[in-house]
Amino acid sequence: MTLNKITSVLFAAEIEPCLNFWAERFGFKKTIEVPEGNHLAFAILQKTGAELMYQTYASAENDVSAVSPEVRKGPSFLYVEVENLDEILPALKGAELVMPVRTTFYGAREIAIKDPAGHLITFAQLGVAPQQ
Repeated sequence: MTLNKITSVLFAAEIEPCLNFWAERFGFKKTIEVPEGNHLAFAILQKTGAELMYQTYASAENDVSAVSPEVRKGPSFLYVEVENLDEILPALKGAELVMPVRTTFYGAREIAIKDPAGHLITFAQLGVAPQQ
């Protein structure tokens, strides 16, 4: 069995603020968009090997109404491994802080924020000396 890729689909009332969040702060590029009226219903963002999908609640309801109540239960939680946490910190300025920088017992230096849709994102640099 071969699994080629796993991509998170994050749901939001509006996609545009989330696209700006990832593009302006981290350099992601929008590779696919599906308009609905004068807003987006769905979009894919990519940067190097990372990919995120955003879909509106309304689009999910129109697409597969049986799962639409589930997508509103969120938020989702993302754990993003980075090479150097210090390089990420300036990009997080102004974002809602959920967890300040800490070093964990398992040797990760982490910080957590919320994206504009309320999803929690932890950025982690692995391989740091564990907290004693």
